[in-house]
Amino acid sequence: MQLEFLRMDDTSARFCLSGPSQAFANAFRRAMIGEVPTLAIEDVRIYDNTSALFDEMLAHRLGLIPIVTEQGTYVPQDECSCGGTGCDRCGVSFTLSVEGPGIVYSRDLIPQDPRAVPAVDTIPIVKLAKDQKVVLEARAVLNRGRVHAKWQPTTTCGFKNYPMVEISERCDGCGRCVEECPRSILEVRNGRVAVIDNRLEECSLCRLCERACMSTGIGEEPAITVQSEYARFIFVVEGDGSLPVREIITGALEYLRDQSDKLCAQVSELSGVTGDEEESD
Repeated sequence: MQLEFLRMDDTSARFCLSGPSQAFANAFRRAMIGEVPTLAIEDVRIYDNTSALFDEMLAHRLGLIPIVTEQGTYVPQDECSCGGTGCDRCGVSFTLSVEGPGIVYSRDLIPQDPRAVPAVDTIPIVKLAKDQKVVLEARAVLNRGRVHAKWQPTTTCGFKNYPMVEISERCDGCGRCVEECPRSILEVRNGRVAVIDNRLEECSLCRLCERACMSTGIGEEPAITVQSEYARFIFVVEGDGSLPVREIITGALEYLRDQSDKLCAQVSELSGVTGDEEESD
């Protein structure tokens, strides 16, 4: 298996994964979405809320605010020694006290741990009129996206097979396929259609170019064919700011490795039991 990064920064990445099956690629995608733990607000204690939002709606909006998470600083609540009652190892507390008029933003949440701040400080929570106010305490805990979407570290995470575009000698350079291509990856060059340099990966595999070529009456088969490589995939990942994209990718790969090790250990254990039973027989 080989990873080739085409673009990466703290919030997004585009890379090519070569070698594995489509089932592994999908497991990798699901792991990035649902198995990399992040912080999210789980419990809210509201002392005063005279805003236009009900308490439940206010708590729901707070839960969807992404929070910067340093890997290794916190442990999942179900694995903590406190037994899920809540402590500094499995969560962080926030306070919020704002009086109108004005808009309450995510930056108004004051964390107990200065490292666990909202990833985006301009997320609007509620608009307050004159004399309206919100006073509350909130607690964020570490968990995974498979439990609830608010713990998902990604906003976009998907993949597609790597495209292959082949143009035969029968191409007469009419340009119909160039006009139909929605991603503008084709051009007429030296009397024939060709793929624009560094644009092949933008192909969406829609095959509109094939239909356009057939509509010219060129024959029973189009002069341009679009296929996909079976064991090569293009991934696009965008994070919500709670974790750098590099840590999301690394965390997902570590999760898959750990699950694989556990499965191998269980299979070996079962095989050993079976062997002992056969010897006893």
